[in-house]
Amino acid sequence: MAQRLATEYVYASLILTEADWPRLAALCESMRLRLQVCVLDNGNHELVLADDGGGESIRLLFERKDGRYACTLSCRVTQPKLAQALNLAVTAFRGNAIVNRIYRGFVIIYHYNGGKVARIAENRGGKLHVIYERRGQSESLEARFRLRTAEERIARIRQEVDEMLDRRNRTTDAAAIAAIDEHLRGLSRQLFVLEA
Repeated sequence: MAQRLATEYVYASLILTEADWPRLAALCESMRLRLQVCVLDNGNHELVLADDGGGESIRLLFERKDGRYACTLSCRVTQPKLAQALNLAVTAFRGNAIVNRIYRGFVIIYHYNGGKVARIAENRGGKLHVIYERRGQSESLEARFRLRTAEERIARIRQEVDEMLDRRNRTTDAAAIAAIDEHLRGLSRQLFVLEA
């Protein structure tokens, strides 16, 4: 069986309620992942999900809107436990996602809609082959993803940069400042790509 090199979340969207936070914590605990939750001044939640064994972590920013917490993310992970935890979160919280599972020589593309797999395709050498497609799909997740404008993503990233800069100005711990700086570098790369 081919070994997965990485898992890329091209797009993932989750919406949680107050009651969902204990379920998310239990999911992370069952996967033996470290979960840090930081409640920001504006009520947003920033989560850091870390695999201590592999030294990899993911930051998730949940924006508070009408009593719910919405998170939209794009990331690439190499640690299987982190990838599995994100997949379980998408399924458990009925999220939407486009996920590329990258292997040597080919990519398997999963489309999740409402927490369920809507489509699976294989991309080998630029040729796309549909492996599975759920019947009766009225709206393609990929079509919705394309409709999201770059301007909306840029605005969200700029807002996150402002929040991170505010946190950096309030922080005196050198390790926390270094982590914030690393996160800001990632955000600036995203802005550069989107604004190009």
